Amino acid sequence: MTRIRRLSPETVNRIAAGEVVERPASAVKELVENALDAGARRIDVSIETGGLSHILVEDDGEGMDPAMLAIAIERHATSKLPVGADGQDDLLNIASMGFRGEALPSIGSVARLTLASQAQGSAEAFELSVEGGKAGEVKPAAPLGRSGTRISVRDLFYATPARLKFLKSERAETSAVLDMIKRLALSRPDVAFAFSADGRARFSVPAETHDDPAEARRARLSAVLGADFGENALALDQTREGVRLSGFASLPTYNRGTNQHQYLFVNGRPVKDRLIVGAVRGAYQDFLARDRHPVAALYVDLPTDHVDVNVHPAKAEVRFRDPGLVRGLIVGALRHALAGAGHRASTTVAGFALGRARPEGAPAPALPLTRQAWPSRPSPGWEASLAHDAAEPDDALAERASPSWEAQDPAPSAPAPEPDLPLGSARAQVHATYVIAETADGLVIVDQHAAHERLVYERMKRQLAGTGVARQSLLVPEIVELEESEARRVLERAGELAELGLVVEPFGAGALAVRETPTLLKRLDVQGLIRDLADELAEYDEALSLKEKLEEVIGTMACHGSVRAGRKLAAEEMNALLREMEATPHSGQCNHGRPTYVELKLADIERLFGRR
Repeated sequence: MTRIRRLSPETVNRIAAGEVVERPASAVKELVENALDAGARRIDVSIETGGLSHILVEDDGEGMDPAMLAIAIERHATSKLPVGADGQDDLLNIASMGFRGEALPSIGSVARLTLASQAQGSAEAFELSVEGGKAGEVKPAAPLGRSGTRISVRDLFYATPARLKFLKSERAETSAVLDMIKRLALSRPDVAFAFSADGRARFSVPAETHDDPAEARRARLSAVLGADFGENALALDQTREGVRLSGFASLPTYNRGTNQHQYLFVNGRPVKDRLIVGAVRGAYQDFLARDRHPVAALYVDLPTDHVDVNVHPAKAEVRFRDPGLVRGLIVGALRHALAGAGHRASTTVAGFALGRARPEGAPAPALPLTRQAWPSRPSPGWEASLAHDAAEPDDALAERASPSWEAQDPAPSAPAPEPDLPLGSARAQVHATYVIAETADGLVIVDQHAAHERLVYERMKRQLAGTGVARQSLLVPEIVELEESEARRVLERAGELAELGLVVEPFGAGALAVRETPTLLKRLDVQGLIRDLADELAEYDEALSLKEKLEEVIGTMACHGSVRAGRKLAAEEMNALLREMEATPHSGQCNHGRPTYVELKLADIERLFGRR
């Protein structure tokens, strides 16, 4: 049996380096965090070949004298860990980015590391080199011209070549470094950052000098994530039991295909925490499809002894003393901000529409076209819920609702839209699907099915939270034929469905009788609804109640009971739809996160025709 032996310090450092320095982006993260802890106000990073051949990080922080330079490369040597009242190192009150004292020795053990530093108030600079874990002597160096530190890392992982096999392409590693720098730049708007790769500038932001920290963050977010995010972001600032959440989150219609555009910070530290990611998803689950994700930058600030950052050597994970409090705060703050947005949709929706538009030259019409003048507000006899038309046949409604576009003498023009109507006044319906409304400074195009689906959905939620969903009995029960397994799944949830206004009973083998439906859903497609519910119930855990999947179930019901595309609407119905959208929170997007309307300003329309 082989004898137990002690590993050499070099081997120990290389093993430990595998936890701290996984790839070039990890090395950049550790070096930039050291610069931030040193009080830097400008940090410049440059890399070559994805960071494998060379990484250079320069800062204007406090710098180090020769004695500090010599000890900085020793394992577990740090100036950042506070000392408690008992004289012991305090791991529960960490306010700095770093504290473990592992970064520099870890990098030096797997690469060729050179540190040059000039201490504050000194005219001299000193230099120290480490190759494969072997340190040289501290020696004088050319002055840097200011206090600060310059760190050069060459031939990363040359001492552990096996690690090179697990790295990605140079482009992928460069992108990872850029993403890391952006995250650190978002954490500190007061610090200027610059990044170049292979001699080409890739990223640069100045230090934000706003007196208001929230405005400084917004400016930095716009610089990093683009001006579109700043225009379509909702401000957050709430505090609960000593925990503060601030930052910005996007409107639901401004979303992405992955959650990589969600930036999370705990006491200024960039982290990737499943609890916070889950809280963001939970807050938006009512507004976005499963494959879409909001863009957000969330800053959680709480007492240092309420969060443990000593979870992993990379310090990218944290543990909260009260995770339920943090999650509840995030969900509550996001939902409050979304409710305050009202019917607002992202400005990028109009930009996308303009990008899709391909205007073509066409001759002017030979004869003038006229249209009927429609009131912008529905008369008192019309209900904004659009439920009043259930008794009228579609053919008759279509005949009555068709606007008059005829070649004849000009009729009196429609009245100007009222300025207090954000979504304007209905002017026409296109292809029996889209409502065209004129606003004071442009026009709005509304998807009637998506908009009404959202309105019905919100009304059902309010009813369920209040007195319960009102039901109406069908004169003739609707019989739905299903497979026996599907029918059984639906009947097993009959009690819960009844709470949602849908009463079903067995009607022989593989068949159901629907006897009552929600009053709100006047034109309900019962057959399609039951079949969709049967499919969805197959995906739910048997122990999971429908209330836990409430948004999905109600969303399915609202979809089947809303005004369909292809149905012509009367003028007052269109205006009733617009007015209710203005009064209903979240009406800017349907239940799947798609926009319910597109707004084009007059300037946008003029641009289409080359007038601007």
